[in-house]
Amino acid sequence: MSRRLVLATRNPGKVAELRAILAGAGVAVQILGVDAFPDVPDVPETGVTFAENALLKAHAVAGATGLAAVADDSGLCVDALGGQPGIFSARWAGEHGDDEANLDLVLSQLADVPDDARGASFVCAAALALPDGTEHVVEGRLDGTLLRARRGTNGFGYDPIFVPLEESRTTAEMTPDEKNAISHRGKAFRALVPLIDKLV
Repeated sequence: MSRRLVLATRNPGKVAELRAILAGAGVAVQILGVDAFPDVPDVPETGVTFAENALLKAHAVAGATGLAAVADDSGLCVDALGGQPGIFSARWAGEHGDDEANLDLVLSQLADVPDDARGASFVCAAALALPDGTEHVVEGRLDGTLLRARRGTNGFGYDPIFVPLEESRTTAEMTPDEKNAISHRGKAFRALVPLIDKLV
C-alpha cells in the first residue's frame, strides 16, 4: 500500500476510528499516528476557532513528515454560555484534560439554567493538509442537551452529561460503536473520506 496519511494525534483511539471509517468506505490508505514520527513536536493550539487549530496541526505535521496529514479540533459549545467552552473545552477548568473538573465547572455554571434552555453541541473541525500547502476543512456537529448530573461510564470529556437529540441516553451510556456512528468527529472524518481518496 503506497498511500500513507498521518493523523495528528497521539491518541490510538482516534487512529483506530479513522482507520475504521476509511476501511468502511473502501478507501485503501495506511493511517499512521504522530507517534510513528518521534521528531514531530506538539503543535500549540493558538487559533481562535476549531478550524484554525485543526489547520495549524495538519500543516505542521504535513510539513514535518512530508506526508498528507489530518488533524481535528473539537469541543462542547453550550448555548447558555454563548458557545463556550468551545475551543477551551479540554482546559475549561484550568488544567488541560481534567475531565472531572471541567464537568463540575460546566454543571455549576448551568445550575440556574432551566431544562428547556440547556442546548449544546459537540463540534469538530477536521483538516486535511498536503505537503504542498493544499488544505481542506470540514465540520461535523452533534446537537443535544445537557443533564444536571453525570450518567454513564463510557466515553470521556463531557459525554456523561450530553444527551443527543432524539436520544434518551448520554453519549457516555452508548457503546463506542454507537457513539462513533453519530459523533461530531465521526461525521467530520467521514466528510473527509472523499477528499482523502482523491488527494492522498
